[in-house]
Amino acid sequence: MSENTRNYRPETRLVHGGTLRSQYGETSEALFLTQGFVYESAEQCEARFTGHDPGFLYSRFSNPTVAMFERRMTELEGAEAARATATGMAAVTTAILAPLRSGDHVVAAKALFGSCRYILEDLLPRYGITSTLVDGMDLDQWRKAMRPNTRTCFLESPTNPTLDVVDIAAVADIAHSGGARLVVDNVFATPIWQSPLALGADVVVYSATKHIDGQGRCLGGVILSSEQFIQEHIHTFLRQTGPSISPFNAWVLLKGLETLAIRVRQQTETATAIADTLASHPKIPRLVYPGRDDHPQAAVVKKQMRGGSTLVGFEVKGGKAAAFRMLNALRIACISNNLGDSKSIVTHPATTTHQRLTPEARAELGISEGFIRFSAGLEHRDDLIEDLQAALEKA
Repeated sequence: MSENTRNYRPETRLVHGGTLRSQYGETSEALFLTQGFVYESAEQCEARFTGHDPGFLYSRFSNPTVAMFERRMTELEGAEAARATATGMAAVTTAILAPLRSGDHVVAAKALFGSCRYILEDLLPRYGITSTLVDGMDLDQWRKAMRPNTRTCFLESPTNPTLDVVDIAAVADIAHSGGARLVVDNVFATPIWQSPLALGADVVVYSATKHIDGQGRCLGGVILSSEQFIQEHIHTFLRQTGPSISPFNAWVLLKGLETLAIRVRQQTETATAIADTLASHPKIPRLVYPGRDDHPQAAVVKKQMRGGSTLVGFEVKGGKAAAFRMLNALRIACISNNLGDSKSIVTHPATTTHQRLTPEARAELGISEGFIRFSAGLEHRDDLIEDLQAALEKA
């Protein structure tokens, strides 16, 4: 296999991209569990630290296993460069904070994971960085929120947990017209169904903990962008502040990438079947799934996504009490706050992932007390559908 596999289709790149083999010619990617590296001479050591020798220095900066994961992700995403992080939130925080200075301004969609809202609303102001939150689907709000000192725009699409879809290309145009960059959290779509960089985004971030691992084993994150952005803003920040990914976790994520396309396609097919079955259920007044014609942004979905999602959002009549009765009646899906796993996972966002928001903020985002986020796993779809239908009888 050629060292550069960018010209191959995604499934091939997911298996072979970025592979570095040692002198032993191993089949599986090697796991380099080392914190440091030995140099052949003091001169070589000096050359590494000055950058004249491109070898490895210290696993907080770079590591052969981590480098394989980063290279494979760049080939999959179509990015020039990537840096892996210890968690998805480390990737989001670094991508947003590292390029900014006191006096800068951020425009972001309101529909975000609770921890992302914390970064914008609580952390950034401590460093003199302001932000404006907008309805991500309202392009006029994006335009009106832009200021001369706006440096970054940030969104996730589909959104967590209500699966709204933001027009990435349109927001990218607005950001660039105002001299800002667009950062997109692509976790819910995965790189299989959506390519934000091709749509005009400047930076893509992932919680690799989700679909990329996909089997509940480890934490990880990754930032993908141009070589210039990574070198100017991300590399030194990560090197000096240290939110580094473990080589072991990077190895686990590498192995997860090999089956990513297969898993995501199967999970999406299952999620589609679940959505189609539950859409007319009398106890579900609202169901949201990208790919259905009744999705609020169906036209945008068709324009920018190659497939739906592994997640389904729906509201159960009767509020929190009914939602809890349903959750407790499920026999297959696990009650957890994760997603993208081989096991189906069900989440009550109002009391977990978005509980730090005020009731008014949750209501504005459509996160009612009866709203449930369902992450389809790899179980047989009929078993999941039967389990959901039986649980709804208890709601």
